[in-house]
Amino acid sequence: MSDAFAIIMAGGSGTRFWPLSRRDRPKQLLPLGDGDEALLAAAVRRTSELIAPERIFVVTNERLAGPIAKMLPEVPRQNVLAEPVGRNTAPCVAWAAAHVRRIQREGVIAVLPADHHVTDEAAFVETLSRALDAAAHGDMVTVGIQPSRPETGYGYIEVGEPIGEGVHRARRFVEKPNRQRAEQFLAAGNFLWNSGMFFFRADVILDAIATHLPGLGDAVRSFDEAAARGDEASVVAEVYPTLPSVSIDHGVMEKAERVSVVPASFGWSDLGSWTTAWELTARDASDNTLPEGAIAVDTRGCYVRAPAGKVVALVGVRDLVVVDTEDALLIVPRDRAQDVRAVVDALSKRGDERL
Repeated sequence: MSDAFAIIMAGGSGTRFWPLSRRDRPKQLLPLGDGDEALLAAAVRRTSELIAPERIFVVTNERLAGPIAKMLPEVPRQNVLAEPVGRNTAPCVAWAAAHVRRIQREGVIAVLPADHHVTDEAAFVETLSRALDAAAHGDMVTVGIQPSRPETGYGYIEVGEPIGEGVHRARRFVEKPNRQRAEQFLAAGNFLWNSGMFFFRADVILDAIATHLPGLGDAVRSFDEAAARGDEASVVAEVYPTLPSVSIDHGVMEKAERVSVVPASFGWSDLGSWTTAWELTARDASDNTLPEGAIAVDTRGCYVRAPAGKVVALVGVRDLVVVDTEDALLIVPRDRAQDVRAVVDALSKRGDERL
């Protein structure tokens, strides 16, 4: 699509997949699905089916800008934007959208997370095409994933009346529900998981930001003025730490009047924990995911990662995640994998920045 751009959000703190992930190596730089391709590289490759790499912007932090530029030689170096501090997704989107608007005022943008896993890439590309087409007409658009279970870890979108082929009005965004409400949403059939993918024209989203987040709108104007005189980097470094930490969902999308949703199903996962990685990888007859050469005796439902050449043996255990690296070892029940971030918090409190 010659008039389309992409903003790929690639920040991250490296907590959910510790010890393999670290602050300098968050999950989007790792191969966590069913292959050897890093999640970010896969995201750019999929997106490039519709949008030329020179029209893709990647927003990350200053620590990761160099490694990401090296990983993505097809993306121009100046398109890798390094935030001086993390301020959630609204400032990230606003800054990158300002770059797009300088190139093409009504450029249509796909905002995509870097760390999602997709199994049906043809369906993904078809969904992006439909959402970009809807956004070209002035709507702000999101993609909603058809739910397969009463998930309490995702936000939801209530689907309204159809307004085009495969496009519906979005009635409302709903916060992460409790189990009872999630079951009600699944039974109702008109609620979708919020994928965190958004589509809009550059002028439309920046006008909406100026309306709903005026302080951020003022910052964008200062970035544009600085860019015009060749001084954007210093102004971003000064202003960015003062910006509100707010998501584009809460700050803008939930308040906007014209929001549409494209229902989709393309084998999507946000890879939220080691449990999700176990669900997405090939497993043996005992539901284990094991490295080559591992030995499992009377063992079921385990996920193991270890350095190449290291033999791992498990005897009489169930439903564990075992992740071994050169300097750390994690052992956690699979249903407690979300609690791994507590380890990172503990390491931070004791000042162990190395880990």
